[in-house]
Amino acid sequence: MSSLPPPETTPELPASAPPPEPAQRPSWPLWTAPAALVLGFGLGALASLAVDIVAAAGGSSVSHPTPAVSIVSDVVFDLGFVAAALYFAVLQGPVSTAAFGFRWPGLAVTIKAVVSAGVGYYAVTAVYSALIKLHGTDKLPSELGVGKSTAALVAAAVFVCVIAPIAEEFFFRGFLFGALRRMRIRIAGRDIGTWVAAVITGILFGLAHTGSASPQYLIPLGFLGFVLCLVRWRTGSLYPCMALHSINNSLALGVNQLSWNGAEILGLMSASLLVIAALTAPLAGRTLQFPGQHATLRA
Repeated sequence: MSSLPPPETTPELPASAPPPEPAQRPSWPLWTAPAALVLGFGLGALASLAVDIVAAAGGSSVSHPTPAVSIVSDVVFDLGFVAAALYFAVLQGPVSTAAFGFRWPGLAVTIKAVVSAGVGYYAVTAVYSALIKLHGTDKLPSELGVGKSTAALVAAAVFVCVIAPIAEEFFFRGFLFGALRRMRIRIAGRDIGTWVAAVITGILFGLAHTGSASPQYLIPLGFLGFVLCLVRWRTGSLYPCMALHSINNSLALGVNQLSWNGAEILGLMSASLLVIAALTAPLAGRTLQFPGQHATLRA
């Protein structure tokens, strides 16, 4: 996984009411959450191993892979989780992409959600950073060769700022959070299942970055995962989650790794968001199913 820690420097969310419950609680069973985690990790690990074997046959070092091999390996690893989510969702019958959050909540709602959640996240992270004196940079971009060539920089930026936000949001907020929300946990007459699902998803999101981020950054990344769940819940959409995820990664890459100026970072953000929109906008309103399935379509 490849979300980046924030640049070194409970969020306030939009007051608008969440979408109706049928749109908020996908109908895939609770057991599919751990099953998809296991399958996703297995598929990703096998796919990455296959990339390493092919690269080694071509002369690449397994212990010190080239940036190209590292990027391809990271991409297929993330795609393993996407494949697992798709499998267990569609296994239950035809499903609308809206169940994953591919619905447009409106520009104003999106901007408000991204800004308010982003401000809250960075404020809490700044306090955490000051308390434990965060230092150093994330190791993933250097492994992807961002300082070695322009081609490696472009490829790494596409992966970190476009591919990872799409794939990771699809799995964690689109599928996993939706499945875990089927939990019913009542305290004092209130169902806190959604909050527990957000916490669990955030923790798993942080742990998923154990290999690409230093241990000191796992707590901020876990908190980011929690915040993104709240954005998904409050807006009913995956698009604001992908936007905030991409903005965070663009900031971290531009500030911590490349020492870019404001205009360059803004350019990276804008380009990344435009590419994400172009790739994911056509997914809204689609129906996903295995060949031969004739079940009733689920939201």
